[in-house]
Amino acid sequence: MKKVVTFGEIMLRLAPPGFLRFSQTTSFDVVYGGGESNVAVSLANYGVPVDFVTRLPKNDIGECALMEMRKRGVNTQNIIFGGNRLGIYFLETGAVSRGSKVVYDRDHSAICEIKPGMINWEKVFEGAGWFHWTGITPAISQGAADACLEAVKVARKMGVTISTDLNYRAKLWQYGGNREAIMTELTSYCDIILGNEEDAEKHFGIHPEGLDVHKDGHDVKAEAFLSVCKQMMKKFPNAKKVITTLRGSISASHNTWAGVLYDGKKMYETRQYQITDIVDRVGGGDSFMGGLIYGLLTYPKDDQNALDFAVAASCLKHTIKGDANLVTVEEVNKLMGGDASGRVAR
Repeated sequence: MKKVVTFGEIMLRLAPPGFLRFSQTTSFDVVYGGGESNVAVSLANYGVPVDFVTRLPKNDIGECALMEMRKRGVNTQNIIFGGNRLGIYFLETGAVSRGSKVVYDRDHSAICEIKPGMINWEKVFEGAGWFHWTGITPAISQGAADACLEAVKVARKMGVTISTDLNYRAKLWQYGGNREAIMTELTSYCDIILGNEEDAEKHFGIHPEGLDVHKDGHDVKAEAFLSVCKQMMKKFPNAKKVITTLRGSISASHNTWAGVLYDGKKMYETRQYQITDIVDRVGGGDSFMGGLIYGLLTYPKDDQNALDFAVAASCLKHTIKGDANLVTVEEVNKLMGGDASGRVAR
């Protein structure tokens, strides 16, 4: 199997223990993670050769992030070094009717100051069959957006499959870049596009017909998103598949979870999972993307199976503390097969 390459920022995550608020805590739990690094860890867990590409500061904290990737079986040889700091985000974990909260501290991070020409993309994509980026990277800075554009152009030239998770982040895009124009150009190179209803609306003005997600967020119907998928394919004719995650938010602790895939002719839909007593929902979308890439590579002629794998994998992620999804193919297949008992494996 050819390797998968992901590109983006890995950050230091600092979170109060349990469900404490920022104002209550006297200590923070440390985790390293980010959208694209989380996808890489998922793929490594599934036995897929994967490279994570980023820019790290040459200091002890950057080294810790590097060690985390190596520990999870992710290749780090194409990571470059420079800058003075690793980006940080603070996470306050919500419960029941109180939502989680994120505070970013990532200005002037190593990857924020990346520029085109710093990464040799021809070398990176040697032996690669897939490249994945997310909408978080171009939101960091103009330099990161330009480096991402440089990457997708080289990947397209070298015949590498390109995927994106649109990942709109309201607290980013602060540097003055034209979000719609930047995201439209980058997404035009993609073969596989993942996004939820907010991503499509905020980036491209595309929204599901006949659905107000804010009013109907607890009862999301797959059929409502067929119009989004069709509009996305019309806007991005290179896209072969458009995928939408369907999250119904009953509370911070109880979500429903499903997915839809549209290949231009047929819409595939998964079963809906009830995720109760959520442990950590951060990284849920990344775990879906990791599962989807694995599924599409493993079952290239079975989109339904690939989509079912992605949803089951991300369902399990909600039971795991931290950014990354630390599950095996066997565990995902077990849940896909209908065993959600959670019994002790002896």
